Amino acid sequence: MARSIQTKDAAPVALTMGCPAGIGPEIICKLFGRADMPGAGRTLVIGDQAVLQQAADLLGQQLAIVSWFPGQPVVRGTLPVFQVGALSSPVRWGQPDSATGKAMGQYITEAVNLIEAGHCSALVTCPISKKSLRDAGYHYPGHTEMLAALTRTTKVRMMLAGPRLKVVLVTIHVPLSQVSGLLTQEEIGDCISMTRSALQKDFAIPAPRIAVAALNPHGGEDAMFGDEEVRIIGPAVAENAKQGDVSGPWPPDTVFYQAAAGRFDAVIAMYHDQGLIPFKLLHFHDGVNVTLGLPLVRTSVDHGTAYDIAGRNLADPSSLAAALAMAQTIVGNRARGAI
Repeated sequence: MARSIQTKDAAPVALTMGCPAGIGPEIICKLFGRADMPGAGRTLVIGDQAVLQQAADLLGQQLAIVSWFPGQPVVRGTLPVFQVGALSSPVRWGQPDSATGKAMGQYITEAVNLIEAGHCSALVTCPISKKSLRDAGYHYPGHTEMLAALTRTTKVRMMLAGPRLKVVLVTIHVPLSQVSGLLTQEEIGDCISMTRSALQKDFAIPAPRIAVAALNPHGGEDAMFGDEEVRIIGPAVAENAKQGDVSGPWPPDTVFYQAAAGRFDAVIAMYHDQGLIPFKLLHFHDGVNVTLGLPLVRTSVDHGTAYDIAGRNLADPSSLAAALAMAQTIVGNRARGAI
């Protein structure tokens, strides 16, 4: 069972710095340097002041990077930092190590603690390295699984959300060869239910329209190209249609177009790339990763650490800006009781 976490709408959003050697510090500095930053005066960073100063110096920015402690107000026009640990030397951009892996794990843990204590209202995360996280002793495949463990949550889902398309995944980081064996009516039904709840509660859509993608080409073509649609996906859709507007299984090569055109509010995809390829085609710069099922609001950039461009002043903060804005919207919708 997940912890019960009560937060206040007025509390600031906690923004974790992600991997110190990646583009997280750079996009944070760029975002805080924007006059139109979403959440200005209501956002603080969980991370390392020295690394952020290193990034600001690299970018030629004059930022007021200040210490923040629980209970203090967030001062508009500053970059407030809740300091966690301290790296022993200047970070080497694009070169993660065990120290940076440990640090990014600590940022996540401290952010959850601050939210649980009521000091912060939501969590926005910059990208981490899954390998560095594991090498530092955190045995989780990524952010989502670590947050689930920290909050004692048994079931979470990954949603990718943008202005034109929202996608939720039934299976996430598994080999394609294993997807069929992991699909069950129960899993698909649970995904439909969690998607419907999130669209109502977090996105203020009273009667969401959900489409479920097929697994096989042409929706299996009456089991000619696979029978998962007949055995598993179709029955799951039929069962959950009793609770609201859900349809499918739709051929994967058309359903995302239909959703982007406004016919559906979200598409449930059977596997990672089935959903993320069309999503990132539309929302490469403004897409947001939202974790469903947690007892706290968590959004994230939909990109990685980008070690190849870290420290080169090339990183785009657009996805981070969108994640921060969406977190604040969800917090507000929940506070108002969207349903």
